[in-house]
Amino acid sequence: MLYAPQMLLVKPEQIEVTGNHIVSREAVLQQFVHDRGRSVLRIPLDTRRGGLEDISWVESATVQRILPSRIRVDLTERTPIAFLRNGTELALIDAHGVILDRPRGEDLQFPIITGLSENMSREERGKRVQIYQEFMNGIDLVRSGSSDRVSEVDLANPRDLRAVMTGIANASDTQALTIHFGTGDFTGKYRMVVENFAQWQASNGRVQSIDLQYAKQVVLNPESSSASGAKSR
Repeated sequence: MLYAPQMLLVKPEQIEVTGNHIVSREAVLQQFVHDRGRSVLRIPLDTRRGGLEDISWVESATVQRILPSRIRVDLTERTPIAFLRNGTELALIDAHGVILDRPRGEDLQFPIITGLSENMSREERGKRVQIYQEFMNGIDLVRSGSSDRVSEVDLANPRDLRAVMTGIANASDTQALTIHFGTGDFTGKYRMVVENFAQWQASNGRVQSIDLQYAKQVVLNPESSSASGAKSR
């Protein structure tokens, strides 16, 4: 059976690929190029699975023999959650901090994450992306759809998540507002902003940025504020 002609992998059509949307069939077949003319019983399935999972867009893969002479590959592709500004280019990033190339022809709508790089360990990127997800989920608890109003999130400083948002005053508000959320309690901090933003604007004029990093203190327009511009919480 190891050498019988009816067991040989001789044509690409003998490899069945499912679960791929971004990853091309050609990229999958490339992993089996050295198996051509070999019995399917002699194909090292774990090695081929490992090669497939080295493809950036592949989160996991299963490889099975279908006797007498077929191989079945099932892929689970990674799910991007944001754009990542990578130098002058926009890449994508998933929930585990894996950086992904942007696929051609895909119309994707995500906020832009900055402050992460390929030089940072995947583990560290994953930790900061987790903070991003906690932030996005937290603000949606205050007002449904708030995460759709986020255009950019800076994760460069792990002690201060900075977000650029619109729609703070109301759903039709297009004013961009930069908010320094510090660390943690994103729901409570965002609720305070939503509930007090109109009053802050009425008292201080146009509010373009808010700093919430400091305990029991809100700083409006911190780039131009003096100590007297701080508002206690």
